[in-house]
Amino acid sequence: MDAHRLLVFRQIAHSGSIAGAARSLGWTPPAVSQHLRHLERQAGMALVLRRPRGIQLTEAGAVLLRHADAVFTRLHAADDDLNALAQLREGTVRLAAFPSASATLVPAAMSLLAQRHPGMDVRLREAEPPEALDLLTAGEVDLAVTFTHAGEQPADHPGLARVTVREDPVRLVLPRSHPHAHAVPPGRPVNLRLLAGDKWIAGCERCTANLRQTCQSAGFVPDIRHSTDDYVVTQALIARSLGIGLLPQLALDAFQDPDVTVRTAAQLRPRTLHLVHHREADQIPAVRSAVRAIHDTTA
Repeated sequence: MDAHRLLVFRQIAHSGSIAGAARSLGWTPPAVSQHLRHLERQAGMALVLRRPRGIQLTEAGAVLLRHADAVFTRLHAADDDLNALAQLREGTVRLAAFPSASATLVPAAMSLLAQRHPGMDVRLREAEPPEALDLLTAGEVDLAVTFTHAGEQPADHPGLARVTVREDPVRLVLPRSHPHAHAVPPGRPVNLRLLAGDKWIAGCERCTANLRQTCQSAGFVPDIRHSTDDYVVTQALIARSLGIGLLPQLALDAFQDPDVTVRTAAQLRPRTLHLVHHREADQIPAVRSAVRAIHDTTA
């Protein structure tokens, strides 16, 4: 199978249309269509269905796209290795990470990389785990820092390797004036059941689902009054007694409002942090170095 046409097909699939692929490649739509027809003849079956607003992959097209992504990653690895040899540097790594990791773990790892490999070019893109995985599968980043909540199964992405980094405890955040803001005796966890009558502040869709499940395990349904992905906004609302919430320790490491109190709770379970990359990407020196730096930072 022609590797060049395979990469053209990949661009069509990720662009969602022949016209979009043509713009990305700097070609004409008829030229892109011709490459697609040749590839479909080689495959012996249709790879896309042409729709009024673009294309839709057939089952064969979806299978072939996974291989095309793997070929693209290997070619990126080859290019990076050659650049490292030619320019005496380790290359470029494109990293996606969720906000609290972007404010804590990632800057520390980037600083460590700068010390170890001054010539390395590290580029950060902030994205929640589902978006980060989409960027990774599309080939727009090389490495993604993600998390899963306790009991949550990681999304299955063929061709991706996932490495567990560490656990991140989840904390209960209360206004300083809250009756349960101070433990008696000191350090005693709060029973979430005692907070069944409180107003709650939720986060992203996955975090909201985790909040509901956690409260349900404690025997009640939370009264969610506000929703925000921003941990600074969450704490500002809590500091003014407009609700209470759950935040991971990484978010509190990045910023803790002086007018909130952080408590442990018996029913809270930590979330798990992961590094995700294409299986072939561990052959890229820059990716290997970035993975090592993140592990060393978290250790």
